[in-house]
Amino acid sequence: MRKLLAALPVIAIFFSACSINNVTVDDSLGRFFDSAGVKGCFALYDNGQGDFTVYNLPRYRDSAYAAGSTFDIVASLIAFQSGVIKDDKAVMLREGHYVADSSHPGQQLTQYTDVTIADAFRSNGSELIFRKVEDSIGMDSLRKWVDSLRYGNRALDKDTDAVYDGSLRIPADEQLGLIKKLYFNQLPFFQRTQELVRGMMNKEEDSNYKLIYKATSVANQDDVLCWVLGWVEENKHPYFFVLNLDVRDPNTDVAKVGIQLVKHILPSMGFFEGKK
Repeated sequence: MRKLLAALPVIAIFFSACSINNVTVDDSLGRFFDSAGVKGCFALYDNGQGDFTVYNLPRYRDSAYAAGSTFDIVASLIAFQSGVIKDDKAVMLREGHYVADSSHPGQQLTQYTDVTIADAFRSNGSELIFRKVEDSIGMDSLRKWVDSLRYGNRALDKDTDAVYDGSLRIPADEQLGLIKKLYFNQLPFFQRTQELVRGMMNKEEDSNYKLIYKATSVANQDDVLCWVLGWVEENKHPYFFVLNLDVRDPNTDVAKVGIQLVKHILPSMGFFEGKK
């Protein structure tokens, strides 16, 4: 583990995490990535103390990766803000599946389940529904928001394929800055809009901590990428994190691997005990 005395260079973009003077590069965190057989980076920001811990600084700071379904955060913000979708309970899809008909043995009935935008947001397989969300917003409006927010490389063309084919790319530094601004209602959206999106994120909690995150996988040409971004909260104090990794094996459930890595890294840093 080594300290960087100079301020971490910051990419001059809207979502950049912030200028941080107290930076620790913690190479020891690499053991978690090595054990999982993956390559990646991890960063955590202690908002109260202004302390920043990062593993694999060049990957975190200098490289942009496919946004994939992490763009659901921005798409949801725009959809709620514009009124295209009323709230997180909006039904986006009705799924039908067969169940046994108890009154007619041997026969089946079709049972329907409503899938809300919140359900889709929490799912790694949300592309179908969020394409629908983005189509409802419209490409002109999407491009205006993405340009205004200076989100990633802003690579949106005639349709939303750029979100899913790897063209729309964003650095991990921006992802951390985005999630931090979302937590503090600092994005250029109504407070209600930001509260709705925060409420849709995956949540795990007990009496000691809250873990709130968005996890997704993105299939690239040569590998599969994973993002896990969010915050862990103890004693009402938030710590923001981002994890990025990739693997060559397309059969790997990288979102699951990413979440497991987060749950191994954070305890090694003293989290989940309610002592932070």
